Amino acid sequence: MSAPNPRIERVIALTDRLTEALKADIVALEQGRPREMRSIDPETQQLAALYGREASAINAATIRTLPAPVRAQLTEATARFQDALKLQQRLLTRMKNASEGIVRAIATDVERKRNATRPYGRTPASAMRPASALLYNGVV
Repeated sequence: MSAPNPRIERVIALTDRLTEALKADIVALEQGRPREMRSIDPETQQLAALYGREASAINAATIRTLPAPVRAQLTEATARFQDALKLQQRLLTRMKNASEGIVRAIATDVERKRNATRPYGRTPASAMRPASALLYNGVV
């Protein structure tokens, strides 16, 4: 049995560290504390960049030459990483949708109040529109 490839060992170690960062993100999101996410730390972003470089250098031929236990370890680490990444993505999508819904509700309420007709008054309602403190994108 040949010695494992050092690049494969680095990729496995980086994958494990990134998986732990994603799990910490998941906990932070579930507790409603997005500011405590580890994936936004510069160190974690550097790890992700390093992981991308190292993983892109691995090809199918390299994986075929690996001993079965190392190949299994790489496969398991990658599966854990992908599962954590999918869960984090689902949670982020939920938070994004909730935030956009809140902004949309506020914008709708502001627009409704702005366009409300006033039964009494000298000036038409359209001329009396106050400046709005909330700007919103119509796409939201």
